[in-house]
Amino acid sequence: MTTAETAVETIQREMTTFARRARASAGRMHPELSLVSYTLLGHLEERGGCRATDLAAHYALDKSTVSRQVAALERAGLVERRLDPEDHRVQVLHLTEAGEEILAQVTRSRRAAFQERLADWPEADLVRFAGYLERYNAGTPAGSADD
Repeated sequence: MTTAETAVETIQREMTTFARRARASAGRMHPELSLVSYTLLGHLEERGGCRATDLAAHYALDKSTVSRQVAALERAGLVERRLDPEDHRVQVLHLTEAGEEILAQVTRSRRAAFQERLADWPEADLVRFAGYLERYNAGTPAGSADD
């Protein structure tokens, strides 16, 4: 195995560990808010609302998966549907006030957890790591579900 192949294996293993830790910590931070739900809420906040089909396309998820997640968020009172003012045939998902509050609470908790875990990293390492993550995520093939 080449050095590059070994590095890719290490990256894959460590990213898997990272994903498992993120899923586990999401449940601890807010038991009713899965990592997927948190991610969807964050996207809705960032976009100021969007259609469920837009969420599915953005995250390369099956529409039925997004539909189930959105239904759970609606039942929890975190998301609501509103008619698109420009096209009344379209429903746009928006955060409710409760959704905004929970998202802010979980975001603060997640940020604190990251800051604690990275507290003794030199600033140059943090900047480099952030850049590598952005570069990795920007290069993800559209429609790829295995990362």
